[in-house]
Amino acid sequence: MKLEFLQRKFWAATQQDLDCFVVDNNGFILISERSQEMGRFLGEVDGAVMTQLLSMGVFSQVTMYDYQAMCKPSSHHHSAAQPLVSPISAFLMATRWLLQELVLFLLEWSVWGSWYDRGAEAKSVFHHSHKQKKQDQLQPCDTEYPVFVYQPAIREANGIIECGACQKVFVVQQIPKSNLLLLVTDPTCDCSIFPPVVQEATEVKYNASVKCDRLRSQKVRRRPDSCHAFHPEENAQDCGGASDTSASLPLLLMPVCAWGLLPQLLR
Repeated sequence: MKLEFLQRKFWAATQQDLDCFVVDNNGFILISERSQEMGRFLGEVDGAVMTQLLSMGVFSQVTMYDYQAMCKPSSHHHSAAQPLVSPISAFLMATRWLLQELVLFLLEWSVWGSWYDRGAEAKSVFHHSHKQKKQDQLQPCDTEYPVFVYQPAIREANGIIECGACQKVFVVQQIPKSNLLLLVTDPTCDCSIFPPVVQEATEVKYNASVKCDRLRSQKVRRRPDSCHAFHPEENAQDCGGASDTSASLPLLLMPVCAWGLLPQLLR
């Protein structure tokens, strides 16, 4: 059954002044009167109702872990002292800094003649890319994030949410023979005083002992005991002939020609 057909049938049966949603067993909206809400988590759209459903036990929160995440390195140090670096690392850092300064010097004095504007533009791009590279550096880490699961023991529930100056009524019911729920709420009451329920991932900070246990528990990858380079149902003629590829003389000469023509183009 296509989603568009299900939507038409759903709205034909629920033509009332109410907010109607169809959500799955993890709280994600499948059908909504507003198309921008479809596919989003219910807690982000209506934090008040999701908070009430959690307190009533209709949904339960489960913590999941991602052991292959990437996080931004923390720039916070416990002291004002600079971390120790080896002489080789210091030499490489100084060399890289000198090269960067040399490039900036060449761009500043417009060594490329009439291409001054392009040199200034290249300088701006260099600054931006260098700054962006520093900001985009990531490192492997472990993260945890909440996942919300519907409890099928509760087939129907209703409640009233106190939202200050008004009360918001809602009803939730399981759709038979499916993992979907029908949620009906009162759109006239503003419950924005409740914060949204989000599924943001946070980095897991390990102490020294737990970090060592995590490293010990990781399985070391090893090669298979035997090589399986052939299968009786495989036709070797269908494979590519990469080993027969030969170097092309024009392609090899192209960089040399470009290097020779570059000074003439820059005049």
